[in-house]
Amino acid sequence: MMTIQDEKVVSLTYLLEVEGQVRDQATEDSPLEFIFGLGYLLPKFEEYLLGKAVGDSFEFDLSPEEGYGRYDSEAVVELPMHIFEIDGKIQDGLLEVGRVIPMMNQQGGVIPGKVVGVGDRSVTMDFNHELAGKELHFTGKVIGVRDATEVELTDGLHGERAAQGCGGECSSCNGNCG
Repeated sequence: MMTIQDEKVVSLTYLLEVEGQVRDQATEDSPLEFIFGLGYLLPKFEEYLLGKAVGDSFEFDLSPEEGYGRYDSEAVVELPMHIFEIDGKIQDGLLEVGRVIPMMNQQGGVIPGKVVGVGDRSVTMDFNHELAGKELHFTGKVIGVRDATEVELTDGLHGERAAQGCGGECSSCNGNCG
């Protein structure tokens, strides 16, 4: 029986609960599919799946450090209002508390920032992952394990490794590179 290990295409269902609330899920109709060992998922998540086979269930918790890190108050920053202007204007509805806006970091990468405050001349943005500081509870079942093809290993399961602008850091763009 084939088991989960590096360079295997894995299909699974899962339910992610955070603080007793369902935050994400993958069903048998729409499973999570990925190539194991290529850094698509949280390292500790993959560690819990290693060696499992089709039909195996799983249940585990990830601490904030194993998940998306501790909440970092230094990742909440005040930015000048003018950087949100295009042709001297700010798009209507752009700067609303709770809205997530893709921003460019100093390395030229895109990172999501959440608007947490809007002042007269500045905007307060939170660049923490939305699940930073949270314990993650996963339950699920392995529904498929197969060998990855050479093309999948080179280009990715959905072509994401071949996408332009990814720079080999696909885990930072959640498989939606390019």
